[in-house]
Amino acid sequence: MTSLYDFKTKTLHGKPADLAAYKGKVALVVNVASACGLTPHYTGLQKLHEELGSKGLAVLGFPCNQFGAQEPGSPQQISEFCSTKYNVTFPLFEKVEVKKGGNQDPIFQFLTTNQAEPNWNFTKYLVGKDGSVIKRYEPTTKPDDPALVADIQAALAQ
Repeated sequence: MTSLYDFKTKTLHGKPADLAAYKGKVALVVNVASACGLTPHYTGLQKLHEELGSKGLAVLGFPCNQFGAQEPGSPQQISEFCSTKYNVTFPLFEKVEVKKGGNQDPIFQFLTTNQAEPNWNFTKYLVGKDGSVIKRYEPTTKPDDPALVADIQAALAQ
């Protein structure tokens, strides 16, 4: 696979999802968790989705329970938490493993080919319109961080 948009996965509720649907868009792929000190990042991710979605940004959330067991919930619990607590409307996909190893999700294998693997919840990967990884951002990088926003804007302009 040479592009993020070559992958197929499942939605949070187990329905097939083809990332080709986002081809030609800029994607911000994030491993998310509901019980993390960084969970308030959902607010900023939703704001990016609302403000830049119509300009070609796709925020894509992948729940992960590998860091501090901070995403233990079922798909229904995760969905309910995200929608009621943070009004999340950007796509959430099935819970995956993001760390390198035997069970690392193929999407995160692709994202980490030339970038560091996630080291905590809310690691962010910016992916260009062509599906190639532009940059990785630390979990502590807030969604409204000026450098991240500038990088998103630059990718949208290409």
